[in-house]
Amino acid sequence: MRRKLLFFVNPISGGRSKARLLEDIAARCAKEHALFEILETNKEGNYDFLPEKIKKDHISDVVICGGDGSVRSIVSFLLSTNVNVGIIPLGSGNGLARTASIPHSVPKALETIFHGQAAFVDAFYVNGNLGCQITGLGFDAFIAGEFAKERKRGLKTYTKLAVKHFFRARPYDFTVEWDDEHLHLKAFILCTSNANQFGNNMKIAPKALLNDGKLDVVVLKKTSKLNILVSFVNHLLFARKTPEGQIQKNSGNIAYFNVSKIKIINHQMAPIHIDGDPYPTEKEFIIEVLPNAYKLIQPL
Repeated sequence: MRRKLLFFVNPISGGRSKARLLEDIAARCAKEHALFEILETNKEGNYDFLPEKIKKDHISDVVICGGDGSVRSIVSFLLSTNVNVGIIPLGSGNGLARTASIPHSVPKALETIFHGQAAFVDAFYVNGNLGCQITGLGFDAFIAGEFAKERKRGLKTYTKLAVKHFFRARPYDFTVEWDDEHLHLKAFILCTSNANQFGNNMKIAPKALLNDGKLDVVVLKKTSKLNILVSFVNHLLFARKTPEGQIQKNSGNIAYFNVSKIKIINHQMAPIHIDGDPYPTEKEFIIEVLPNAYKLIQPL
């Protein structure tokens, strides 16, 4: 059956012009004899028309040309559909695409879309809001909020903000509960991750898998700013050497463990982001994995 692809293009993602992208999409679809349509993403993140459009127009694939926030917004409306999801990574971090080894070159990403393999991957809910990559409370969420105010996008802007605010960062008070475990701590960062990184290959949870039915929780506890840097490097080394299925650490300045569901009591109303987008904070969060949420096209 002839494929019909619906492309969503985020016009501001990554701060780059999209004119060449549109030409590449049209040329590749013509080469593959595929039908296609291109729409722009919307600021409101409302795509409630999608399930009906997919059914009516016999859409086989929805391809998101943007960053992690665009992916999350659109996938939220695809959970009840039977389509393949493709990504052309154009965001500032592209953590989900990097975890899935999706190429960042537009021609190579298109090659993956047409000749890769679609396989189910997990997502998660944060108080009922869908996430695909990572949710964080604390310093990374604060930077996400500052980044959202900037007119210029991209890694350079994000890095400048992180360096500017690093030495003013403060820890927050949390209580976390999962299975029969209970932990009270002060932390600079508390991340619950389905992907293995924030983006740009900064791997907060190097052993995280997109399809294991689990979320990796990483907590950077209260310590000096120098210890934050040392602990983070040691954490990356530790996680890479830990045997599969044995990620469990709560010593020193890092807590790292796997969950399918976690409750976080946010005593000091730390800021939160979901897939890099700032969200209104709350006193309590329930974060729960959603196994086999959608089919993502990945390289063979």
